[in-house]
Amino acid sequence: MTEGAALRTGDIPDELTAAEAGMWQAFRNGSVYDLRSGDIVVDDPHGGQPWGPERTVRARIVCWLLLDGPPALAGRVSSLKLTGVQIADSMDLAGGTVVPYVELTGCRFEREVRLPEARFTTVRLVNCSVPRLEAARVQTEGDLHLPRSRFLSGMRLTDAQIGTDLLLNQAIVYRDRSGRSIAADGLNVGQDLQAELLESHGELSLRSATVGVSLSLRGARLRNPYGRLALNAPQLTVERTLYLTPAGVGGLQLSGRTPAQGTRVQRFECQGGLRLDDGRFGDAVDLDGARLVLTDDQELSLRRVQVPELRFLGERPQRGKVVLSGARIVNLVDRASSWPGPGHLHMPGFTYENLVPQGPFPLAERLEWVAAATAEYNPDPYERLAAVLRAGGEDEDAREVLLAKQRRRRETLPPAAKIVGYAQDWTVAYGYRPGRAAVWMAVLWAAGSLAFAHAGRPEAGGGSAADPPWNPALFALDLLLPVIDLGQAGVWQLRGGWQWLGAALVLLGWVLATTVAAGATRLLRRN
Repeated sequence: MTEGAALRTGDIPDELTAAEAGMWQAFRNGSVYDLRSGDIVVDDPHGGQPWGPERTVRARIVCWLLLDGPPALAGRVSSLKLTGVQIADSMDLAGGTVVPYVELTGCRFEREVRLPEARFTTVRLVNCSVPRLEAARVQTEGDLHLPRSRFLSGMRLTDAQIGTDLLLNQAIVYRDRSGRSIAADGLNVGQDLQAELLESHGELSLRSATVGVSLSLRGARLRNPYGRLALNAPQLTVERTLYLTPAGVGGLQLSGRTPAQGTRVQRFECQGGLRLDDGRFGDAVDLDGARLVLTDDQELSLRRVQVPELRFLGERPQRGKVVLSGARIVNLVDRASSWPGPGHLHMPGFTYENLVPQGPFPLAERLEWVAAATAEYNPDPYERLAAVLRAGGEDEDAREVLLAKQRRRRETLPPAAKIVGYAQDWTVAYGYRPGRAAVWMAVLWAAGSLAFAHAGRPEAGGGSAADPPWNPALFALDLLLPVIDLGQAGVWQLRGGWQWLGAALVLLGWVLATTVAAGATRLLRRN
């Protein structure tokens, strides 16, 4: 029987093998075509047990059914549902339009699957063994599901358009010749991209990808010992949340749920650089429990990221760098033990509006956090932290931060300026503790008054009867208070060593006054 006649009548063409004839009939009926043997070891599509011709169909026949298959039986909807089937040769649907529903479970492909620029309604390859998936610019009206499947030479989803969900849960993907496991630059997913418990061996590339709801990498393990980046996703847009968090292993419900008590939990782990530069996230970037294994030249890069909430609650990276340069965040949810040490944290231009620490995070450790991010003096991190603390009503802590900024700045000054700085610090803490000025003033006044009382009455410079009487306490206070004239310092002239004492009081008075004035100016400017 000719192919044309078979298509018109739906009869089985003569050239089909027994396995293909059964698939033809199941397609017309819309039923599952199951060729499993019942032996778990033999039926494993990823195992080494051979599957004979009784379980093998040609890729050309599969394409024939999908692109130009026979009509469905009366009252049925044609669809391709294969279980435990081996597909010989390369399945090439490039540029084709596939209307029937496609679901392959536990199947084995001998050669790559080619779907570039093809159009589908919904495609599901569940627990399949695929040498490689080429699906650049593929389009689906519904889902593209690839859970528990293994791709031995990677997959390409560049500029793919997925109407609803892309599912990669528990998939295992090895790298291709270019070093990428999943090349999905420009990918557009209408709803969720779920890649929970994914194993990626190579670079997972999501440059300029867009996800309509959430992107979940819960429990995923990304490893790329061959290059710098394990996740390369600059300019990624996720309308809701990016999850880099743990997942329960073995549960039926993984996504969006807290694992039940007793469930084995697998954390998100990234062995290699993680790049999210210029990303836009509608709700949050969640790194709760994440483990980053970096080399010295690798980074967790969040440059210029914009997100309402960053949950930096993972394990502290032992090597590499965490870079937040130019990132803009509303709520920074963090833990003291999650941040790396000095030289491993960079955040110039990093802005945040609220701090939400999880667990103890005393101000001393918060100052160490800022110091770790500024190998060279930079006032911005200190001023940002002080502004956030002040906005939260913690004025005393804000002053401590600004005082720490002045002390850090002092390290960069020449020796003479350092001496003045130390004097300002010891006396009134750069004006951030103005109460010290009153104490120092009282001490100096008392000391000066006692000294001048023992010095005896000095000579009057004016020699007029109208000169005020000698008063050691007022004379000492007149020397200490700049600008204000109490009528003593201009009348009585000190001689010998007492001149040095008078000069010291004048100098100390000016230091105290200018420091207090600077502190008052900062206070008025803030108010």
